[in-house]
Amino acid sequence: MALSTITQFADTAEGEAFYRAYDAVLSKWPEGTTSSDVESRFGSTRVNSCGPEGAPPVLLLPGGGATSTVWFDNIAALSRAHRVHAVDLMGDAGRSAHTGDAIRNVDDLLDWLESVVDSLGLARPSIVAHSYGAIIALAYALRTPERVDRLMLLDPNSCFTGMQPGYLLHALPVLLRPSERRERALVTWETGGRQLDAGWLDLLALGATFPKAKTIVPKRPSAKAFRDFGVATTVILARDSAVHDSSRVETAVRRVLPAART
Repeated sequence: MALSTITQFADTAEGEAFYRAYDAVLSKWPEGTTSSDVESRFGSTRVNSCGPEGAPPVLLLPGGGATSTVWFDNIAALSRAHRVHAVDLMGDAGRSAHTGDAIRNVDDLLDWLESVVDSLGLARPSIVAHSYGAIIALAYALRTPERVDRLMLLDPNSCFTGMQPGYLLHALPVLLRPSERRERALVTWETGGRQLDAGWLDLLALGATFPKAKTIVPKRPSAKAFRDFGVATTVILARDSAVHDSSRVETAVRRVLPAART
């Protein structure tokens, strides 16, 4: 992704609306929240941080398109006793700028995440991650388990089982030709018409036209990959998830990680 592409987007009416919506959702975070840009060979990564300095570190990875701001309703509780760092995924919607080397494969993706962990000076953070972020977090923990204290995966898709065909069918229009209208329609269907925060929904929908890089998705780990995996893991599943059969996911987790909490 070239810098001019991001700049051109920022200069459009859609881009200006997206960044206004981003800042509006971030304004719901606790007083004292700071934002920083972490540099790596892939570009700069936006990190929004809060919580007591010196407290146990927690890294937050959002789902695709959700941006780091998505934790606005949980961040006050999460940051009471932890120093929390929420990341805009490189190459995805948000304020990270993918202006350096392309992320061509899973190793590059995990190298990017490791560069963020190193730049923030996090020796062994806990990682809380949702959906696509959970796929990245699990792959990172499997590659370098000594770098992760605890792992919490929120409704992780494609980590332990595949996604339901019905979900993929509904998501196909967004994947093929993303638009604000299609993004809103998918989320409305996925959440069963529940009341969502209007500001965050605006941000998600406006991000549909963000100039994203190619999405790199780590493969679902084999049972063998979890052998001797010692990272304390919690998996939280949405009972009525439209993405996958949560009962099947729980069974799969128990099979490969008997000690995990679900």
